[in-house]
Amino acid sequence: MRIVNIIARIIIGSVFIFSGFVKGIDPMGSTYKFLGYFTAFGSDFLNPLALPLALLLSVSEFLIGVSILLGWKHKTGAWLALLFIGFFTVLTFVLALTNPVTDCGCFGDAVIMTNWQTFLKSIILAPFVVFIFLCKNKQKSVYGSLKEWLLVFSFAFLFGMLELYNLRHEPILDFRPYRVGTYIPDATIIPEGAPMDEYHTYLYYKKDGKIEEFTDENFPWQDTSWTFVDSKHVLIKKGYEPPIHDFNMTATDGSDMTEMILNNSGFTFLLISKDISQADPEALIAANNIAMNCQSGGCAFYCITSSLQPDIDRVSAEINPVFEFLTADQITLKTILRSNPGLMLLKDGTIMAKWHANDFPEVTDINKNFLAKILDKQRERSEHTLILLLISVFVLLILAISSIVPRKKT
Repeated sequence: MRIVNIIARIIIGSVFIFSGFVKGIDPMGSTYKFLGYFTAFGSDFLNPLALPLALLLSVSEFLIGVSILLGWKHKTGAWLALLFIGFFTVLTFVLALTNPVTDCGCFGDAVIMTNWQTFLKSIILAPFVVFIFLCKNKQKSVYGSLKEWLLVFSFAFLFGMLELYNLRHEPILDFRPYRVGTYIPDATIIPEGAPMDEYHTYLYYKKDGKIEEFTDENFPWQDTSWTFVDSKHVLIKKGYEPPIHDFNMTATDGSDMTEMILNNSGFTFLLISKDISQADPEALIAANNIAMNCQSGGCAFYCITSSLQPDIDRVSAEINPVFEFLTADQITLKTILRSNPGLMLLKDGTIMAKWHANDFPEVTDINKNFLAKILDKQRERSEHTLILLLISVFVLLILAISSIVPRKKT
């Protein structure tokens, strides 16, 4: 039973820590997911709570995982884990039946799961959580109560700092399809022989003032007394969807600029703003200064937004931009960059770099050394992030081993 308890603690603790971590490094992604839920359930009045709930959910999951894995305040952790798994098992079952959103977001963008897969995950984890809960009184505390609370609050503080950092910058780990290094044209390709979407078609015909529903197999095509009214196509099986499937940029005159931008062999800066009316004014001015330097350096610069023309015109009057505005899907823009606005650098259709509004680069000279400097800074940030993550994982492993492995009696 003790071995089973250790295995259960490792599984549940690791899942909760991973789930909380991938949400914590991308709090805006979790915020967008909450907003999607509120819209789907007609609860838009809860929108102001989306960000606080996203932050609270990720830190709660992380701390529950730490409590279960390391045995700190294990009774409290067992109770919270039971409440979490009970609530989300019911919720994911409802989501699987109603399908208001296609991805629950339980593992952020790191692991994309359908609603039925998420419900199955909850069913698989539930017995382990129940076992941990039933054994909570038999497990001894690792340290004294006060020390364990101090340790838990220390982890909460550190994790909160991680969340705040990722709110003010791009996520330290990018699991989205628009990560740096992605060659966008390849990410839009549907492989030959890949499964396609399957739909069920319903046809509606009217006769003698009564409308009836038919399928494409039994509709009255030979009976001219029926009059066609409408049709409906219902998706019954989702086919293959490429990682990038809605990357289209349109000029104000309606022309598609996507191919031209992706095929540009030079540098192209894209200022990404999901809502230009809500964009940081100082960041817009800074971006306009970058665009001015791009003009002299032969580098293209566009602003991609989903805003309506009146909002674009108002912002244009305020900052007098030297760049052209293009429009794109808002969900795509929110996926590319979490900042409003943010900046992305393309070359030959490849994403070379991305910046949060708080991290816009100093662009004074577009020359042959420009790309090398950009890539050096991106590589340094990635290396520092990797080192910190490896150290964190190592510390957690040491703490887990010391908490789980029995101490020899003296």
